[in-house]
Amino acid sequence: MQTRFLSVALFAALTAAAVAQTAPPRPKITGVSHIAIYTSNPAATAHYFTFVVGAVKEPDPENPQGVRYAVSSTQFIEVLPLPAGQGINRLDHIAWKTTNAEEMRRYLAAKGWKTPARVQVGSDGSRWFEVHDPEGNKVQFVQPPAHPKPVNAPNAIGHHIIHVGMMVHSRAKEDTFYRALLGFRPYWYGGMKDNVVQWVSQQVPNGHDWLEYMITRGTSGIPADMTQHELGVLDHFSIGEVSVPNTYKLLTAEHRLIGRHDAAPKIGRDGKYQLNLYAPDDTRVELMNLHATEKPCCSPFTAADPSK
Repeated sequence: MQTRFLSVALFAALTAAAVAQTAPPRPKITGVSHIAIYTSNPAATAHYFTFVVGAVKEPDPENPQGVRYAVSSTQFIEVLPLPAGQGINRLDHIAWKTTNAEEMRRYLAAKGWKTPARVQVGSDGSRWFEVHDPEGNKVQFVQPPAHPKPVNAPNAIGHHIIHVGMMVHSRAKEDTFYRALLGFRPYWYGGMKDNVVQWVSQQVPNGHDWLEYMITRGTSGIPADMTQHELGVLDHFSIGEVSVPNTYKLLTAEHRLIGRHDAAPKIGRDGKYQLNLYAPDDTRVELMNLHATEKPCCSPFTAADPSK
């Protein structure tokens, strides 16, 4: 009996070792690719992203019904037509850049995550696939084209999307995907009160862009009492700035501050200057300093800041 037990145990160990050896390594995740949002007014949204943000309007190689507003050759805001019956949600998906989309798909599949059968290929040569995170948010992994088309955006208020944020209910649940499986690294956490954590930031494993959990009430779904503007605050993206005050002065001088926006820049709880702008459907566009001016509340920064 003991010999049989040892044989079974040895077989199980050898099988586990074989699986571990054949599971593909996780390819690099280097930063934010894009955020995809819906619009109820394409003309107003086009004016906003080209005039205020200064992005370049381009066709969407991924979705012929969509439009891209590019701030660099590999980062953009994807805008899609608002589906019927969509409600107040304006976020379709967030997307991360990876060095190899097919290897990432295989890695997640080997780890037991539900993945599509194959990656998709865009008309620009990019490759991507889409999965759902533990709370059902759509997440894409994008391998940019081998030779991305240069973007001429001289009026862009910034050329680097440094983070994306989204509504989250359970930090622990989301960590099983972003931290345990994908290797995102702690960056900073805080809230309006020192002892209440509302925002949790974690950087990609192979870069300095980050995802911000915007922790909200309830356990799932969009709270019944949440407004579209409140949801737009949670589901947002941020453009990095050397100096938010200087960018604010430029936008003011050029009369480019249209729509809803903060009256002036302010220093956030993370010690960084910030100015909040809002696209026509209430998605927040943060302008955020790359580096802190003051000591942050609640926790120190545990990784290097992004660069310009």
